[in-house]
Amino acid sequence: MAKILFVDDDASILAAFQRQFRKKFAIETAVGPEQGIAALESGDGFGVVVADMNMPGMNGIEFLRETERIQPEAVRLMLTGNADQYTAISAVNEGHIFRFLTKPCPSEALEAAIEAGLRQHELIVSERELLEKTLNGCVQALSEIIALIEPRGFGRSRALRETALLIASDLSAEKPWEIEMAAMLSLIGNVAIPAELALKARLGHTLSETEQRMVDRTCEIGGQLLSHIPRLNNVSRIVRYRDKHFDGTGFPVDDVAGEKLPFGARVLKAAADLCHLEAAGLSRADAVERMRSRKGWYDPAVLEATATAPPPAKTPGGASESESAAVTVKGLAVGQELLSDVESVAGVLVVAAGNLVTPALLERLRNFALLNGVKEPIHVRQLPRVETLERRSIARHRSLAGAR
Repeated sequence: MAKILFVDDDASILAAFQRQFRKKFAIETAVGPEQGIAALESGDGFGVVVADMNMPGMNGIEFLRETERIQPEAVRLMLTGNADQYTAISAVNEGHIFRFLTKPCPSEALEAAIEAGLRQHELIVSERELLEKTLNGCVQALSEIIALIEPRGFGRSRALRETALLIASDLSAEKPWEIEMAAMLSLIGNVAIPAELALKARLGHTLSETEQRMVDRTCEIGGQLLSHIPRLNNVSRIVRYRDKHFDGTGFPVDDVAGEKLPFGARVLKAAADLCHLEAAGLSRADAVERMRSRKGWYDPAVLEATATAPPPAKTPGGASESESAAVTVKGLAVGQELLSDVESVAGVLVVAAGNLVTPALLERLRNFALLNGVKEPIHVRQLPRVETLERRSIARHRSLAGAR
């Protein structure tokens, strides 16, 4: 059972609560708001917090407002001897309380309110866990689909994600998980264009006007697809505007420009272009210089952070010999990272280096090997379990906290 925190500046009242409810609930008490804040910040999770209204230094409304900030899933109850309408309205609007109880409060009424609060806490936690699993499951499924339809681009997504997060960190981004997720899903719009067109665009071949318009709209389409997933509204906007220039030129064609562009889109635009230029063979200094020459393309602050961002900590080709292994298709296993491209015997790219072997990807490779054959050996490294889980969850422990 979740714990209950009682906060009051009168120790005798807290002692009475202990006597009344210690056999029914797991109770902790705090004498005054300062001790209450310390208890909340201790890391212990509380299901219900019951606070008195009139306390020195910080009244009950202010304390419950802090409670919501520190432990947003804790259900908040207020006890007060001042039952006027203004206090009740303030408690609801500012403290976001679940129940407002007046003193003297019969023990039966307080017990019923606490039990209702615990049930509400269980619903909040269950919803959060369901959303977290659903959201992460959707992101994982979409990531695997992107890896199948856009193997070369998705193989570089790890460098894009790490570069974007380094830039975002330097600029103190409030919700880096949104940028991380957008980086992993930014290619989802490529499902709308033929595979041969995606290949032409990636190789830098000349495109017709119609083909170029299709390619230009992939981020816009990707944003539209992601907008249907709950909690991903901001992520969908980041993807939608990933290729939009800071001065408002580019796609999508609308009046969104400058500071009106999502911050994450501005970060992802710079990170994506930097990774693309480096993948084309330019040094970091030359890539940044090329970006500086593109007047109006980038948020100036983001461009400066990009110029000072360190390279990704580890690239697919950066594993030591002791970490890598050469295996056949039969030797592939879920959780391995591909250190080399997987190609058909005819030289067609099947999966790019840098991808994580997931169940879906492993099934695809085995089926492809049976029908068409693949070049062997395949160079891989086994990721530590912690890293594997981190990549698969896409910021599991941060996403819902930020989404709230």
